[in-house]
Amino acid sequence: MTQKSFIPFGGEAIQAGELEEARVVVLPIYYEMAPSFGSGAGEGPYHLLNASFELECLDEETLTDWRQLGIHTVAGVFPTQDPEKAVEEIEAAAGRYLADDRFLFSVGGDHAITIGLSRAVASRYPDLGVLQLDAHLDLRDHWNGSRYNHACVMRRIAEDAKLPFVQVGIRSFCPEEFDYIKAHHLYPFYAHNLNPSDNSWMDDVVYALPDNVYITIDLDGLDPAIVPGTGTPVPGGLAYRQVVELIKKVGAEKNVVAADINELAKIEGSVVSEFTAAKLATKLFVYCVK
Repeated sequence: MTQKSFIPFGGEAIQAGELEEARVVVLPIYYEMAPSFGSGAGEGPYHLLNASFELECLDEETLTDWRQLGIHTVAGVFPTQDPEKAVEEIEAAAGRYLADDRFLFSVGGDHAITIGLSRAVASRYPDLGVLQLDAHLDLRDHWNGSRYNHACVMRRIAEDAKLPFVQVGIRSFCPEEFDYIKAHHLYPFYAHNLNPSDNSWMDDVVYALPDNVYITIDLDGLDPAIVPGTGTPVPGGLAYRQVVELIKKVGAEKNVVAADINELAKIEGSVVSEFTAAKLATKLFVYCVK
């Protein structure tokens, strides 16, 4: 992966001077290995951080100036291209920035980053649960030559980390994954059942989560009309407002300790996907940073 110049979230002017002063740490992870379809997620952090320069600082719903939260972006991580070692490197990098009064926000990269990130966070919060927003179940045991592929993320979280999880926005999976959810009595929130004008299903999501929550947002969980810049766009996805309302509700009722946004793939000539992803990051900040 090509080394990218350092870009702090929101620009140099808001960068918290010292790590110890930060309430939010932004960790860019430049990693992509064996994508299923479209490529480009490896440079996703650069494009999200670059788009964050253009965001207005005042959140329109809460009237919070997110610049005042104390945001510190650290140097990007460029993991090895060996998938299992990359997971270990990402876990170690995340562990350096975790603290009880600090929110870790990681920017990928393909979804495999979440394996190492969730391990690191779970080591500090043993009662952790994972909220996954995604088009895909990501429950394959092996894909494209590895058990640590982006298509295996939740299988590793379930079987290796042994963390409970809730999946929202699902609309693409294979027979192996369907057999797995039946055998383990899992109940994903399928996109076709989520009425955009009725958010009552969100109560069930909150109920199914433990007190401490890690949120992982694969951008293909949103409808491709909203975020077309992702490697495996699937029609019929979540609306932007649905995602924001879910973040708001989970942030209000649970202790969200860390989050990531992943699978951003730049479309040349368009900025809508990276701008939307950066805006979602600020929603995580204003609704989840205590």
